Amino acid sequence: MSRRNSPAGAGAPHTVRGPSMGSVRIVGGRWRGTRLPVPDAPGLRPTSDRARETLFNWLQPWLPGARVLDLFAGSGALGLEAVSRGAAQAVLVERDAALADALDASVHRLDARDSVQVVRADVREWLRAPLFGRFDGVFCDPPFEAGLWATVLERLDPWLNDAAWLYLESPASAPVEPAGAWRLHREGGTRDARHALYRRGG
Repeated sequence: MSRRNSPAGAGAPHTVRGPSMGSVRIVGGRWRGTRLPVPDAPGLRPTSDRARETLFNWLQPWLPGARVLDLFAGSGALGLEAVSRGAAQAVLVERDAALADALDASVHRLDARDSVQVVRADVREWLRAPLFGRFDGVFCDPPFEAGLWATVLERLDPWLNDAAWLYLESPASAPVEPAGAWRLHREGGTRDARHALYRRGG
C-alpha cells in the first residue's frame, strides 16, 4: 500500500484514533472477509482487492510456510493476506504512527502475534541492518512520488533467500525494473500502476 503524496514509511495493542477511518478486506484464506482499518492519511491508496487476488493466485504455490516482508505496509493488507493464505511469518514495516497503531490493533484482533510482527520504522534506514533473518518474499509498494525504488532494491539482497520472490508496484507511466538477478515471472496492472512479480535467480 502506497502513500502517493507523502514520504516512505510497531508494540502493545491500543485504540486507533483519527479524523476518519476506512477499511480494506482480506480476500482469501483463514481470515477471508476480515476488514482491516485504514486511518485517513493524505494520498493513501490501498492495493485493490482485484490486484491482491491476482497476486496471491500467482504466489499460492510457494506461499505455504514462507517468511514474507511487507515494506511500506500501510493497512498490512499484503502481509496479512499472505499469512491468511499460509505464510508462516510476516514482518510489516511502516513509518506512519497512525498506520502502525492500526496494524498493531489488527494483529491483536486476529490473534496473530506469533506469526506477524509490526515494525515502526523508515524502510530505508531499517534495511541497513538485516536483523530478522532471510525472507522468501518481499512486497514493495513505496510512495510513487518519493522515488524510493532504487534505494530500497539495492538494500534488499542480505534480507532475501537465494530463490526469493519480489512483488513490485510502480507507476504505469514509468515502470520500475529491478537490476541484477531478478527475472520477471508475471505482470499486470491498471491505468495508474504496474504490478509485477519477480523471481530471484530463477
